[in-house]
Amino acid sequence: MAIKLIADSGSTKAEWCLLDGKKKKIFYTQGLSPYFLSSEQIQHIIEQELQTKMKQVPDEIFFYGTGCSSPDNVKAVKKALQRSFLKAQVSVDHDLMGAAKALCGKEKGIACILGTGSNSCYYNGKKIIKNSPGLGYVLGDEGSGAYMGKKVIQYFLYNTFDEDLMDRFAARFKTNSYEILDAVYKKPLPNRYLASFAIFLAENRGHYMVENIIEDGFNDFFFNHIYKYRESWTLPINFIGSVAFGFKDVLKEMCSSYELQLGKVLQKPMDGLIKYHS
Repeated sequence: MAIKLIADSGSTKAEWCLLDGKKKKIFYTQGLSPYFLSSEQIQHIIEQELQTKMKQVPDEIFFYGTGCSSPDNVKAVKKALQRSFLKAQVSVDHDLMGAAKALCGKEKGIACILGTGSNSCYYNGKKIIKNSPGLGYVLGDEGSGAYMGKKVIQYFLYNTFDEDLMDRFAARFKTNSYEILDAVYKKPLPNRYLASFAIFLAENRGHYMVENIIEDGFNDFFFNHIYKYRESWTLPINFIGSVAFGFKDVLKEMCSSYELQLGKVLQKPMDGLIKYHS
């Protein structure tokens, strides 16, 4: 039986599973985003952070990662994997395909990512047929951590929060408008910085302003993305990612009020991908 290596990589962290029949071993490395790393740098990380921990050599590799929707990026990741694992058959695909396989398996469905960013697609059980365009954290990413975090910051900087929430925000983050604006407009990875404020919503559930931000963020996602697939009225809507998992009660309520069928809500893709490739 072939030994398989499955990878789910974001830009921050990558999770790897070595599958030998029913035996599985999980490893973690830093994220391998071809947007930020060259093929040589990716190879170096694989060899230093992954191969040194592995006792077996895979026959097949299935890599799902952020940034792997462009042919050039796929080529860069594939080259790094092939150089590191000379005898393995290598398949590289983007994170949305990983999410679709993890959520839907070989069934039809709508697959949505709600993490630091957001994305969605209609998947026919084999491939992605439709994808509502993701516009990134500046113009889009509705319902994501970056989108919700941006709202939290706006409410704080515009003094929209009531006194209680203003005090809670100040105590939780110990920051000010100068630091926030500097981090958003001058420092690298502002999307991750914005998303770090979404935790404030999870920690203050029940307050009407907090609930409004969560509901508005998800409403924007449903309206701009899910509604664009006519298949969403007849197929389950599945979600993956930290934001979806953290606020699954709101998603459940929303699907119910829109008369949509809620499917799976998973925190991360790996368990679903193991099942898919077993």
